[in-house]
Amino acid sequence: MRALYESTVPAPSNRYRGRFAPSPTGPLHFGSLVAALGSYADARAAGGEWLVRMEDLDPPREQPGAADAILAALEALTLEWDGAVMYQSRRGDAYRDALARLAALGATYPCACTRKELQDSALAAPDGSLVYPGTCRNGLPPGKAMRALRVRVGDAVIEFDDAVQGRIAQDLARDVGDFVVRRADGFVAYQLAVVVDDAAQDITDVVRGADLLDSTPRQIHLQRLLGVPTPRYAHLPVAVNSDGEKLSKQTLAAPIDAARPAPALVAALAFLGQAPPPELARAKAPTVLAWAVAHWSRERIPPVRSRGVPSTQGDGLNG
Repeated sequence: MRALYESTVPAPSNRYRGRFAPSPTGPLHFGSLVAALGSYADARAAGGEWLVRMEDLDPPREQPGAADAILAALEALTLEWDGAVMYQSRRGDAYRDALARLAALGATYPCACTRKELQDSALAAPDGSLVYPGTCRNGLPPGKAMRALRVRVGDAVIEFDDAVQGRIAQDLARDVGDFVVRRADGFVAYQLAVVVDDAAQDITDVVRGADLLDSTPRQIHLQRLLGVPTPRYAHLPVAVNSDGEKLSKQTLAAPIDAARPAPALVAALAFLGQAPPPELARAKAPTVLAWAVAHWSRERIPPVRSRGVPSTQGDGLNG
């Protein structure tokens, strides 16, 4: 498999095009604000563009009206984006084309494994997660029908330098195994969709939460197979609650109070290590963002994967 991408496309060197790509599973909360503000400030500080993409490819998890609510919250925070919002739910043709290209390379194969079968037979990864054991790699078992589509990882060892987290290396065969690119429900998997869309939007820099750090080697593997550029990466600390759980709809994260945007923005800047002056919380949102861009420093961002949210940062986040 390594020979399939010996000639890779380098990342752009000077220009900057970033993005914020929320999933519409609920309203904008503090954790998603951290990712939005971090990607925005990084892009604007570099004199670059900042785009918004709605990752609405998982209908069972999506909340009606959440996409519009997220966009309204960004507008209230005066986080202005460039160009039209991209919706993954409207990108089916692009994903089908990418799947066809992978198939033409011999890089994918059908998989018949059910969730229960995977739980019973999967191998343990170094981090405790499950690794696909290759059950269907050489053909479907007799009497079995295709459920999902997987991509072969071969002997790929992916290494990259993250601007916040440092040098990252992952042995895909040992740590992940052949992974799904089209799910059993027919939807394209996140790993492929994000690669196709980053390439389509000409994204040069991906600034997002460190909960996606372990997914990045899989995305780089797909970028190399498809012959598209690999962006530069910076993974920010993920906001967690007192139980160490990532802030999300499932953990009942409170929505941002759009009527009081400045305190929320200042709290997110403090979480990202930018040390905003406390009086900035009494300013207007555009003033806070101007300060954030003028003083933005990647070097101040804590190089950790997760971080608790101090109770003092709760003021103004949800009313």
